[in-house]
Amino acid sequence: MSESDRDQYSRASKWVSDLNIMDSSKTEKVRTLIFEHLKTIRDYHNSHSYTIVPEGINPKTGDKLSDLDRRIIAHSAQPADIHENFISSLRKELTEEQVVKILDYHTVGKVDFTMKAYKEIVPDLSTGEIKHIRGLLEEARERAIDFKNMEEISAIFEIYKTKAEAYLNSNGRDWRQLYKDYVHKNN
Repeated sequence: MSESDRDQYSRASKWVSDLNIMDSSKTEKVRTLIFEHLKTIRDYHNSHSYTIVPEGINPKTGDKLSDLDRRIIAHSAQPADIHENFISSLRKELTEEQVVKILDYHTVGKVDFTMKAYKEIVPDLSTGEIKHIRGLLEEARERAIDFKNMEEISAIFEIYKTKAEAYLNSNGRDWRQLYKDYVHKNN
């Protein structure tokens, strides 16, 4: 086993051990599912360099595509069945709460961390706003499990944070002013 494979296996083992699965065969099956997904993502990313995406501009902003933009484009083009097979296999073996734990491990708890920040910046979020923003962040988390490093995972979350901020703006809030006020109050 290569050092990289050992690292992926170690991550999978840690995540599964925290689920407290009492059935050893199920534990091994879930560990293998996670390990294989981590390897598949790594191998796909390593074999699809950002250089396969031509330099150009972002059609929405006109800004030159960064190397990270190009990596996200290249890596998001992986076959959908990689994601779908992994998630459906996890859901066959685990409770939804356990599946969420695995997604949170891969994304280092970004949903709760980011949601906490939104609640601090906008302390009077309505129940509907909280539900909508959390839904966006959960969508980001699920999409982010198909990326192999924190820079890419964070970039995926940025897409959904931008959507959350646009949602707040469209509901009569001024996100920039709210954020500016929050920074001013905490400095």
